[in-house]
Amino acid sequence: MPRVVILDYGSGNLRSAERAVQRAGAEVEVTADPHAALEADGLLVPGVGAFAACMRGLLAAGGEKIIGTRLAGGRPVLGICVGMQVLFERGVEHGVAADGTGEWPGTVEGLHADVLPHMGWNTVRAPEDSRLFAGLPADTRFYFVHSFAARRWELESGLPDQQPKVTWAHHGEDFVAAVENGPLWATQFHPEKSGDAGAHLLRNWLDTL
Repeated sequence: MPRVVILDYGSGNLRSAERAVQRAGAEVEVTADPHAALEADGLLVPGVGAFAACMRGLLAAGGEKIIGTRLAGGRPVLGICVGMQVLFERGVEHGVAADGTGEWPGTVEGLHADVLPHMGWNTVRAPEDSRLFAGLPADTRFYFVHSFAARRWELESGLPDQQPKVTWAHHGEDFVAAVENGPLWATQFHPEKSGDAGAHLLRNWLDTL
């Protein structure tokens, strides 16, 4: 059974994420302990609320170093919601810019949509060779709650077989809904709130650990 640490840095649906990952088939620990986070088979980085506030909590817990160290060693990391957003270079909310961890280039910014937040169930457009969405029908819906997103994808690999797999969704405009980039995967939606589809997706991630 894979061991997963859910990084507790003061932001995120920790208990619902813990229950969901346990149901998907992992041994789960919710902790801010760096050693446990580095040694686990998988690290899940949750996040809710404002980008800047999440980054302050992440920095205070040394989370950016934990993420960077794991990725340098090819160790899997999964970001969820704002836990995905902070992986980008920066976020801009209500005119206030904050630096992210910089694992991916680009800016998280407000969606251009008539209704915000984007809250509820929505479909996604995943690459055919996605491992994260493997076994899920194209019309599968996932649960979103957000007003900000990465509206563009700026990272490309020079090697065709190592191109990041980017999944898109639409609410007013297209935005990045999920990414598979080597050991670093992330979703803008909440798998832990997405019922059977979210459970299937989490099992797909656990199968890679």
